[in-house]
Amino acid sequence: MSSKKRSDYLSWDEYFMAVAGLSAMRSKDPSTQVGACIVSKDNRILSIGYNGAPNGFDDDKFPWAREGENLNTKYPYVCHAELNAILNYRGSTKDLEDSKIYVYLFPCNECAKMIIQSGIKHVIYLSDKYANSENNIASRRLLDECGVKYEKIKLKEELDIHINLK
Repeated sequence: MSSKKRSDYLSWDEYFMAVAGLSAMRSKDPSTQVGACIVSKDNRILSIGYNGAPNGFDDDKFPWAREGENLNTKYPYVCHAELNAILNYRGSTKDLEDSKIYVYLFPCNECAKMIIQSGIKHVIYLSDKYANSENNIASRRLLDECGVKYEKIKLKEELDIHINLK
């Protein structure tokens, strides 16, 4: 038996991003799965969410298309992971103040507004693949102006986490 602690454990950032990733696996969106995890200043998970249809909207009737007539695509209907994580929180909204949100995809401008309004002060994201879109440019402008810090997660190395549920 070793007298030293394990050295290959996950950092807090890696752990919370992995929780966001696990949440994303609940998404039924065939093209984009996003998860979010809100964490307090003392590293307690407050809430999680993933992108999907609103409560009561039948997943089988939901338009999951990315292209076509706007009303026949997912865009006017889907709830983003950040929105769901904020709305899923069941405690005092005061607890969200100064918290962090870990999200697989950099927040759009609508989610940035919700993040700001909820009091979250730090966004850690995995991917910013839409960085040059007007929505994400607006998002960064909103976050900058309102004092919300954002950064791409710093990984020691690329992680491929497997969970065995046998």
